[in-house]
Amino acid sequence: MAISKGHKFSIESAAAFPKRLLLMGGIGPAIKYNPDRNALPEQKFDIDPKNPDVGTGLPLWTATVTDPHEASDGKGKRASFEITFVSRHQPIPAGEQVTDDIWFIEVEGLTAEPKVMGQGEFKYLGYTYRATGIKGDTSGAKQPPNDPGASRPAASKAA
Repeated sequence: MAISKGHKFSIESAAAFPKRLLLMGGIGPAIKYNPDRNALPEQKFDIDPKNPDVGTGLPLWTATVTDPHEASDGKGKRASFEITFVSRHQPIPAGEQVTDDIWFIEVEGLTAEPKVMGQGEFKYLGYTYRATGIKGDTSGAKQPPNDPGASRPAASKAA
């Protein structure tokens, strides 16, 4: 059995982060790299430019998080990382607020992609994490779309 490069494994948030995550600051749009510093920032979307059929087409959002479990295990350099959210709307922090801009969060729809990290002889196996939202977020980012049939007048519905 071969696992293709770029395969993402689904994992429950509680299994990946037993002590939850600390959201450090806000969640903002993932910005494309542009060598021209004067260019307007452009948000990334979940589309593979080499294969347009891959991806959801939804906007990408990033946030810096800290995993208290990693920090307590003595792996401080791996404790803070960025997580990418794939969502139509910007996720809003929900959960226990520690300070004005630090929250304990639990993510939903979490996937992990193995990746070699580090440089030279200091390489190690790490993961790139993506999620679809934050548990408890009521901003509308996770609400199902409206039923278009319910908004039509009764006379125009098909019989």
